[in-house]
Amino acid sequence: MGSAIGVAALISPAAATAPTATIEVNISGLRSMKGKVLVCVTANPRFFPDCSKDSKSFRATVPARDSAQVSFRGVAQGTYAIAVIHDENGNDKMDMAVFIPKEGFGFSRNPAIRTGPPKFKVASFAIDAAEISQRIKMKYML
Repeated sequence: MGSAIGVAALISPAAATAPTATIEVNISGLRSMKGKVLVCVTANPRFFPDCSKDSKSFRATVPARDSAQVSFRGVAQGTYAIAVIHDENGNDKMDMAVFIPKEGFGFSRNPAIRTGPPKFKVASFAIDAAEISQRIKMKYML
C-alpha cells in the first residue's frame, strides 16, 4: 500500500503540468511598412475578434516592418482564433470609414469576409501539438 502512495505522488506533478505549445503567426500582404501590427489570440468566442478585454488572451504589437512572423509561447492546448490589424497610423485601433475598415485586417484560417468580421468558429483552430503555424493574409477594403 505504501508503494501505491509513492507512485501517486510521482504522477501528480506530471499530471498537473499541462502541455503548452508555440503558435507561429506568419503575416503576409501588408500594403506598407507604416505603423504597427496588432496581433491578438483568444480562446474565448465572446472576445473575438477584439480580444483586448480578454485577460487570458495573448497579444503582441510589432512594427509593421518586423511583422512577418510573430510567436506566442506557452499556449495551453485548446481552440483559439487570431485577429490581426495593420494599424498604419499607430493609434492602437481599427479606423473605420462609416462601416468599412480603413486599415488592414486578417484572421486565422483566412476566412472569406462578407459583412463584418468572421465568427470565432470560422476562424478557430485547435492546438494539439507542440508547435502550430497559422498563415494570415492581410485584407484591405479601402
